[in-house]
Amino acid sequence: MYQAAENRYETMEYKRCGRSGLKLPRIALGLWQNFGLEKTIAEQEEILCHAFDRGITHFDLANNYGHPANGLAEKNFGQALKDCLGTYRDELVISTKAGYDMWPGPYGNWGSRKYLMASLDQSLTRMGLDYVDIFYHHRPDPETPIEETMGALSDIVRSGKALYVGLSNYKEEETRKAVKILKENGTPCLIHQPRYNMLERWVEDGLLSALDENGVGCICFSPLAQGALTDKYLKGIPAGSRASREGTTVAQRYLSDEQLEKIKQLNQFAEERGQTLAQMAIAWILRRPEVTTVLVGASRVSQLDNSLAALECTGFSEDELKRIDEILA
Repeated sequence: MYQAAENRYETMEYKRCGRSGLKLPRIALGLWQNFGLEKTIAEQEEILCHAFDRGITHFDLANNYGHPANGLAEKNFGQALKDCLGTYRDELVISTKAGYDMWPGPYGNWGSRKYLMASLDQSLTRMGLDYVDIFYHHRPDPETPIEETMGALSDIVRSGKALYVGLSNYKEEETRKAVKILKENGTPCLIHQPRYNMLERWVEDGLLSALDENGVGCICFSPLAQGALTDKYLKGIPAGSRASREGTTVAQRYLSDEQLEKIKQLNQFAEERGQTLAQMAIAWILRRPEVTTVLVGASRVSQLDNSLAALECTGFSEDELKRIDEILA
């Protein structure tokens, strides 16, 4: 029977999420990739339990996670709760989301009250939970009134099926409006989950300021640009990597000749700092005072440990930040 490491809270740093009472680990584990059929249940549980042993208390899911079938990551995580982690439920922050296409017909997508309510009920069933700690609207809905979507999130909290609510993939003005409505509803927005990495810096153009002004936490996903900000692709696209899979957009999005040259220079600079490129990329995000947590994925324990080692060196001098900006220009 699994027993968590007694020293699990000794090395992880925790930060208050916005102006809430909740603290989150500076690095959290996302189950977007590797928690469908890519790994056996035993392999998945090894990663999850190791993460908890290292002080990662926050596990992030969504209704559509789990290759090749929507919901599979939640189902597998539910199995892990039964097998090993469930004993520690009160020490865990479990989040899920709804907003992308889940089932046929007009009620299985976007941001209607009907979809959000039904999706969360399905997620709870898959994970075997009575509630999640955070429930996100996964993306803005251009057709449903935002008052309806935010009203559904507020009522979900009142129902006891989620303790907090958040937003994901909302731009600055959308965020400001949603946060205002949630505050008026008496269910403040806890957290926002945007894509943010060295190659995609749009959040710096207003969103981070909006979150800081409103006391909303920030958890950044895709900090390694789906593996591009590692040493994995410096000499081409290896077989079996994410960029080599059919239908992936990794190469198109991140691995142009121009981008690769920048990545190579960043890798050299990371070596000078005594870090891997992945560690520097994570530390670079954590430097921002508005950021609560960086959300990483992991296909194996050693990869997770490499990401966690970023916490050993998160400081940057002004000259170092200037050099990074020059490389990325």
